[in-house]
Amino acid sequence: MLSLFSDTLNIIFVLDILKYKWKVELNNLTAQRLNNKKMKDNYFRYSLVALILFLGWLIMNGLWAFANGLLGAFTLYVLVRGQMNYLTEKRKMKSMLAAILILLEVTACVFVPLYFLIWTLVGRIQDVNVDISQLVATVKHFITLVQERTGYDLLSIGNIETATSYMTKSLQFIINQVSGLIVTTVVMVFLLYFMLIGRKSIEEQVYSILPFNDDNKHAVMDEIRNMVRSNAIGIPLLAIIQGIIAIIGYWAAGVPSPFLFGALTAFATIVPLVGTGLVWVPLVIYLALTGNWVAAIGLLAYCAIILINVDNVIRFVLQKKLADTHPLITVFGVILGLKIFGFWGVIFGPLLLSMFFLLVNIFKREYLDNEN
Repeated sequence: MLSLFSDTLNIIFVLDILKYKWKVELNNLTAQRLNNKKMKDNYFRYSLVALILFLGWLIMNGLWAFANGLLGAFTLYVLVRGQMNYLTEKRKMKSMLAAILILLEVTACVFVPLYFLIWTLVGRIQDVNVDISQLVATVKHFITLVQERTGYDLLSIGNIETATSYMTKSLQFIINQVSGLIVTTVVMVFLLYFMLIGRKSIEEQVYSILPFNDDNKHAVMDEIRNMVRSNAIGIPLLAIIQGIIAIIGYWAAGVPSPFLFGALTAFATIVPLVGTGLVWVPLVIYLALTGNWVAAIGLLAYCAIILINVDNVIRFVLQKKLADTHPLITVFGVILGLKIFGFWGVIFGPLLLSMFFLLVNIFKREYLDNEN
């Protein structure tokens, strides 16, 4: 009887050991399967991300020529989005009809005046009243003086070939810019129409894939809207004010075609650091070469004291009022933006810098401050 009881205990003990080993092996097998599934999921996830990035790079590389059209359409979309919502939600207008009306508004308020101004400037350039004979005589005297004092011939074959090369490249650049402007306009209108039609689904998709919580998503979207709106409104307003101030100075100094050079000065305001100096500095030199030293000194003082300071003050005040942007972000953002995006860099360069600092603050607030 005792032997039977001992055998029973041994059998139970062996069964417990076998049961324990079976549970361990089962757990190991389950963990291995979970690990394999996790590795498989990670493989699929990272492969999908790599494929998306690769295809995105191919698409961006192939369509980069139309980037200006996309940036322009996005800028206009931010400006007219409120009107689209008003027409479709308050006035119960169909999306297609509302989008067509807004495109007509954009064409009438932006494209038609812009093209009219460009062609007017081209026509006025042909009618510029410049005293060529006096200017040529002054330049010849300057070249002769340089050669007598230094022995350097400004009209050497090498210098003439270099000047011809620069003129050819400049002409090709102007032709490319004109043709690119037409293509950009067509792409801009085309994209803006479909952005207006599908604005809700597009915004929902963008909002859903942002890797932030709801508060940070709202902060990012508000920053984008404010920066785009402030630059899209502030830059043309600044250009108009600068052009008017420049016209007054050019007219007082006796510059030929002051309205033409005033318009060119307005366009030059988008260039960082140098800005309006691209126009008034050559005009001061022209007045000096033609012997009009009083007008040259007067225009130099007017532009250096009034035009430059008004440019800086108005630019920074507008940016601070419209988007509360630090002046350094505006200056360095425009420099960065023009290099990356071209003309539209005056809007998206400051936005790029502002978004960088905003994301740094989000990272600091969400992770570093929480850990501390």
